[in-house]
Amino acid sequence: MEPAETVVDAIRSALRETADPALAPGQQAYMKSEMPFLGVRVPAVRVLVRRLARGPAEPAEVRDTALVLWREAEFREERYAALALMALEPVRGRIDMIPVHEEMIRTGAWWDLVDEVAHRLAETLDAHPVGMSALLHAWTTDEDLWIRRASIIAQLSRGASVDRELLTAAIEANIDDAEFFIRKAIGWALRDHARTDPAWVRSFVAAHPALSPLSRREALKHLG
Repeated sequence: MEPAETVVDAIRSALRETADPALAPGQQAYMKSEMPFLGVRVPAVRVLVRRLARGPAEPAEVRDTALVLWREAEFREERYAALALMALEPVRGRIDMIPVHEEMIRTGAWWDLVDEVAHRLAETLDAHPVGMSALLHAWTTDEDLWIRRASIIAQLSRGASVDRELLTAAIEANIDDAEFFIRKAIGWALRDHARTDPAWVRSFVAAHPALSPLSRREALKHLG
């Protein structure tokens, strides 16, 4: 991988060359974003990042490039590009990258950014179950609702590897929260785990009458 400044410049240029300005207003309106869009769809952002960041790279190089793009972003696609960099092999599953993920959650503070970071948390939980479990337990009661949302959805797609104690703790710590994005996250996490263990999810829902109607409906969505 080229030096961070070179990759950042290349990504910025490629985003602008790829952009369809006609898409940008609709994207910004849909995402309710104060930061403007260029008009590049997320899959295209990921493709160009993988192309421009190819080649051997040290984790620190990838991290630094992602942080420059994130912190200096003028358009939302630059933040999507930073997230795509943090999905590259050199930094995936590394517990020393958690400060970057946390910064992106706290400063991103919206579902499209936070939910992408959650995939990185799941990978790190797979690689470092003890340390990550302790961290995510602490996040379940954080004052920042987006950190709490991340703690709830950090186990999506883990299948049989789901830490039920952690999932239970994350849900129970937030079960009375009236925030839509928390209630939706609870239902989503349970619905996802229902693919692996529907009986456990049914039992959990039955044992937690305080679950909001939204969380309950999402949890049981595919269970009849």
